[in-house]
Amino acid sequence: MMLLTNAQIATLQDAQGYGLVEDGAIAIEGEQIAWVGPAGEVPAAYHGGTVHDLGGRLVTPGLIDCHTHVVFGGNRAAEFEQRLNGASYEEVARAGGGIVSTVTATRAASDDMLLAEALTRVDALIAEGVMLIEVKSGYGLDRETELKMLRVARQLAQARPVEIRTSFLGAHAVPPEYRGSPDAYIDDVCIPALRAAHAEGLVDAVDGFCEGIAFDTAQIARVFDAAAALGLPVKLHAEQLSNIGGTRLAARYGALSADHVEYATDEDAAALAQSGTVAVVLPGAFYTLRETQAPPIQAFRDHGVPMALATDCNPGSSPLASVLLSMNMACTLFRMTPLEALLGVTVHAARALGVADRGRITAGARADLCVWNVTHPAELAYRIGFNPLHKRVFRGAP
Repeated sequence: MMLLTNAQIATLQDAQGYGLVEDGAIAIEGEQIAWVGPAGEVPAAYHGGTVHDLGGRLVTPGLIDCHTHVVFGGNRAAEFEQRLNGASYEEVARAGGGIVSTVTATRAASDDMLLAEALTRVDALIAEGVMLIEVKSGYGLDRETELKMLRVARQLAQARPVEIRTSFLGAHAVPPEYRGSPDAYIDDVCIPALRAAHAEGLVDAVDGFCEGIAFDTAQIARVFDAAAALGLPVKLHAEQLSNIGGTRLAARYGALSADHVEYATDEDAAALAQSGTVAVVLPGAFYTLRETQAPPIQAFRDHGVPMALATDCNPGSSPLASVLLSMNMACTLFRMTPLEALLGVTVHAARALGVADRGRITAGARADLCVWNVTHPAELAYRIGFNPLHKRVFRGAP
């Protein structure tokens, strides 16, 4: 048993605020939170364990990065330079760059190389208090490489104190060998690879890229039907560069989340609210691609759509491995509030992954906690390029 005392605790139990407990305490038994409340009200049963005085520091739930592509080969710094010289993301992709260039590097990389490179990015996230990371495939676009990526993603949790959730993203792009034949790719490669990955126990959810440079709603629907047949939840990259109906498709399938959603409309927001789907905003891609169409944050607020927030860590459109910077970007670029940003990497990020026992500090939740060298939660989104993490408590262990 462990007792954390002398803490400012952002429980996030209050839907309208941080749920702050001044001079609070948290009792932990095993991997779970047993009790939380004012230090003067700690039940006698929790006085016998190890006591950690936190010196008045802030405690929040452990952070969650609910949308990443941290397993990949190579980098795309050259394309970054091309875009700065005037090429658009779509122009780069149609010229054979973009996702397809990362596919070439990922296919060529060994498992050990992919793991070693991914761990550098995961270490950066862990250092900022991240305890649960979603990792997508999608840079293989053939059966063996998609499976290789998912296996490497699972190994991350064996190498580091972090939990990994994997999403199969075979419908990420059309590989060169199927150029001009996206339907054949879906039928011949994507869906069979999904079934093989599921049979190997490598898939927690199924994702897709619904966009003019990737797949249309009918093609994604076939992948989602295959996911449903396997009993797997779905997610979707939707309305990032245009609006072709991806958000409403995600809502129709009861998706866990619709991600990016810059071009989503008020009607799309209403559909997400109806289905209970989380809108995942990704300011790193918006920033890197120098986009001007921001997601409809006010429409999400008006319709009560939960908004999660993530790094979208990937080699092309968001080479970002800082969840704290993502929080600041969401506030600065999208006018989200610091409270919305913190909820986005805790409560709503957990919901976007279908995880029920994370994101809040409450009895019965898993004891994943961050202790910060700050006194108020707004400081986490306020600072730029500064990491105030004091320590993590992961599964009840500091």
